[in-house]
Amino acid sequence: MQANIDRKKLFLASRIALITTAMTFAFRASLEGVWGHEFSLNREQVGWIFSPAFWGFTLAMLFGGPLCDWLGMKRLLGLAFIGQLAGIIIYLTAKDASWLFAGTVCIGIGNGMVEAACNPLVVSLYPEKKTVMLNRFHVWFPGGIVVGGLVSYAMTNWWQADWRVMIATLFVPLFIYGFLFLKLKFPPTERVSSGVSTKQMFKACLHPLFLVMLACMLLTAATELGTNQWLGALLQGAGISGILILVLINGIMALGRSFAGPVVHRLNPTGMLIFSMLFTAIGLVLLSKTSGSMAVVAAIVFAIGLCFVWPTMLGFVAEYLPRTGALGLSLMGGGGMLSVALIVPLMGKWYDSFRATAIASGADEAAADAIAGSDTFMKVVVMPATVLVLMIGIYLTIKKKPASLTQTLTTQ
Repeated sequence: MQANIDRKKLFLASRIALITTAMTFAFRASLEGVWGHEFSLNREQVGWIFSPAFWGFTLAMLFGGPLCDWLGMKRLLGLAFIGQLAGIIIYLTAKDASWLFAGTVCIGIGNGMVEAACNPLVVSLYPEKKTVMLNRFHVWFPGGIVVGGLVSYAMTNWWQADWRVMIATLFVPLFIYGFLFLKLKFPPTERVSSGVSTKQMFKACLHPLFLVMLACMLLTAATELGTNQWLGALLQGAGISGILILVLINGIMALGRSFAGPVVHRLNPTGMLIFSMLFTAIGLVLLSKTSGSMAVVAAIVFAIGLCFVWPTMLGFVAEYLPRTGALGLSLMGGGGMLSVALIVPLMGKWYDSFRATAIASGADEAAADAIAGSDTFMKVVVMPATVLVLMIGIYLTIKKKPASLTQTLTTQ
């Protein structure tokens, strides 16, 4: 590491940028009903307004990954700042659903640029402990959702503030990270410093194991972020606040990621993912069957499952497939967000369909909400169950031929 690179300040600024990103997710989750009422939208339409947050994120990561080495991580973060700033301003001046859609596009692109730059930045800053530090960096995604969720709950339930006031609070972390990054010098990416060519990077991203992990990322990201975006609606028939359950889930995730080091050492990335998918699937089943205080227990199980998933998926690629470089990390993050862009409106459609069927069968409004939430949770269970099977297969393959496989993955 170069002497004039301040690892601590760069890592701090990265975490604040991720907090800004996460707060936008928390605010959208709390505004589902507000925007639906103010702009006369059903849940599927709200889902389509939410979806650019994810495919905008995807586009930014897919383009940002290959450009990361050429433009530099600092310029990508400048683009992130501009995108998030533009999105906030558009939200604050929104007159109809099309404005909300445009604002979500800008924020999605800005959020994607944050991940496209910060994931390789963390790997470059801490090459000796990639998975551990990616987990510590990604503490601040659930951590930011906790902050955003509490701000949202306080403004909505205590102060009855207009939703635009809540959106305006995003200016605070936005300008803090923008100011910090402006003053700091950045290191080269790990791929550049290790002498891996662009051609080798693209070739590594075609390795069968990488393609399997990319497919798994589509399913794990949809499970985590798709469910979190709809918690308010899915739990409204369970007699408990969806936004507070969202805060609980993400608080547990943040706490778990803070202590990822011993878990990584004991289980390794593959073992962690098997553990995670098992608990995630169990948590979803419990959420579909419980209500009231028992929904809190179910949410805790679900949170334990989700805790390490996103950063460990990235850490797996960084450790076992290092030649994929910034492109590999961006494809993983971008692919994950693309799947969320698709699942969010689909989950809204599932919910509306289940609810309509329940009402047609004679259920009252409250019962129909509970049935629709339960059935939607059970639809989602298929995704972590599929990844669980795939990860067990990968674990057994690595365990059978650990030395030869590792050598192949790191030199191809």
